[in-house]
Amino acid sequence: MQFQDWLRSLRFSGGDSKSEVDNLKTLLPSLPSSFSLSSIIGLGALASLTTYWLVTRPRPIQPPCDLQAQSIPVQGDQSCRRSALLKDDNLLEFYYEDTKTVYDMFQRGLQIAGNGPCLGFRKPGEPYQWISYTEVAERAQVLGSGLLAKGCKPNPQQYVGIFAQNRPEWVITELACYTFSMALVPLYDTLGLEAMVHILKLAEISMVVCDKEDKAESLLKIKEKGVTPALSCLVLFNPFSAALLERGRKCGVEILQLSQIMVSMFCHGARVGFYQGDISLLMDDIKTLKPTFFPVVPRLLNRIYDKILGSVTSPLRRAILHYAVRRKQAELSSGVVRNNSLWDRLIFNKIQASLGGNLRFILTASAPISPTVLSFLRATLGCLIFEGYGQTECTAGCTFSMPGDWSAGHVGAPLPCAMVKLTDIPDMNYYAKNGEGEICIRGHSVFRGYLKDEERTGEALDADGWLHTGDVGQWLPNGTLRIVDRKKHIFKLSQGEYIAPEKIENVYTRCVAVLQVFVHGDSLQSHLIGVVVPDPEVFVDWAKERGIVGSYEELCQNPDVKKAVLEDMTAVGKEAGLKSFEQVKDLYLHPEMFSVSNGLLTPTLKSKRVDLRRVFSEQIAQMYSKSSV
Repeated sequence: MQFQDWLRSLRFSGGDSKSEVDNLKTLLPSLPSSFSLSSIIGLGALASLTTYWLVTRPRPIQPPCDLQAQSIPVQGDQSCRRSALLKDDNLLEFYYEDTKTVYDMFQRGLQIAGNGPCLGFRKPGEPYQWISYTEVAERAQVLGSGLLAKGCKPNPQQYVGIFAQNRPEWVITELACYTFSMALVPLYDTLGLEAMVHILKLAEISMVVCDKEDKAESLLKIKEKGVTPALSCLVLFNPFSAALLERGRKCGVEILQLSQIMVSMFCHGARVGFYQGDISLLMDDIKTLKPTFFPVVPRLLNRIYDKILGSVTSPLRRAILHYAVRRKQAELSSGVVRNNSLWDRLIFNKIQASLGGNLRFILTASAPISPTVLSFLRATLGCLIFEGYGQTECTAGCTFSMPGDWSAGHVGAPLPCAMVKLTDIPDMNYYAKNGEGEICIRGHSVFRGYLKDEERTGEALDADGWLHTGDVGQWLPNGTLRIVDRKKHIFKLSQGEYIAPEKIENVYTRCVAVLQVFVHGDSLQSHLIGVVVPDPEVFVDWAKERGIVGSYEELCQNPDVKKAVLEDMTAVGKEAGLKSFEQVKDLYLHPEMFSVSNGLLTPTLKSKRVDLRRVFSEQIAQMYSKSSV
């Protein structure tokens, strides 16, 4: 009451300023006597708390442009747009004037980081060991000199193959080639023998760097057949047997150990850690590495999302989790991104610790991610999560979500180095005038063409230099791009409906029991079927909740379990807005994951649809034969 009386006493009656000053003078001396000691302490505490809140309150991220106009039409053409970050239609060619090649990027990072950590590796059960920028530069220089000594020429037409898993030596080999202006050509197991022979012959590769003896043996086998005459030298990361050395000598291939011959993140002096090579240990590697930047495919983010929800079983805990997520999402909508709120300390701390606890930002690309998953993880992980879009042919990226824009359901606006336009696809009813069509890219980041393949280059690049991606996009009112379809993998059912299987698969992976799914259709059939790999971490418990008990393999063969999975997928598909003809009508439960090692995923973890159709051709035929009876 005393505080209210004091506030009322400050309401001066009308009059000149002199009388107001006199009133104030008479008021001030009376203040100490009008308050009790506890009131004064309370006011002081309130003032201190208010000051502390004003100083420490979370600040929203200031976006670099108007988030309602993130891209601008080029020359008035609404279907062709460029970044709002540019002053005019001239695209950005170089971010730093002194950094125009990958070699320049590493040298810039070397100047910044010096002897700081660059490449990290880890042995089972041990902490990460780091190779410094200085040491990486020295090793690359020595290895590059060794390649020259073995006959390689220091020019961009010199192609050096590399057949290895991601590890520090991979990056050192890459940098060694760039140091002496040579081109590096990656080879993968999943390419298959025929494709590897094609690459080796097309690029006339004489030198290949390998990690293990078995990969060297596969290359020698090709050489022995006489189909890769140019191949003359193999360099191995790991030790090898005398038998391999002798086998190479017989077919005219010199075999050396790396010790005998001895990218953009490096521009800023960052350090990069590699996993142990076992995908099952990936989460343990992440927790040990404690990364600040985490580039990731949506498939892994989906698994993290599913594990979080799967670990919360009681209705009360789930209600608290969703309430905390909504509170964090409210902060996100005002531009605040942080991991030190009350909800982070009480609810999300363990989730963030499972990814090392140091994450600052995540980049997801290569496939669309569910808006539900993206919004949920932005709240729970308390870090910046950006979504991008692009292809290898445009140096990976052409659009990127804008800092400060935490909405979901799009892949951002064009990067300053690229223009993006949409072109008509009449047979799919997509028209550029409606803001829909095939995504085309032009700019300094677009490639010049495929090596010695004019036909495929002509299919990818038109006469005006636009790269046709085969993806279908839609411009949103705020100037961002949404991926809506995939032109390359789209097919028709027998009744003429167009099907985009990847879109449907992304929906079905939201099911708790589903880890991987392959959706298949045929122009001679009226409906879709699917091959589903259940999530081994939750599948047994998921089935038990429905009264079905058995091992993982037994459950995959149980018709009641299949029926339950199909019902769950149908419900999730309906909730996501899938049309009836987009829902699978039958499925096969497969107990083994699709992986790079079994040839069903690409090295970037995308489904190899042709191989999946071949491997599961018998099951596909059986499912269609049952439906036709």
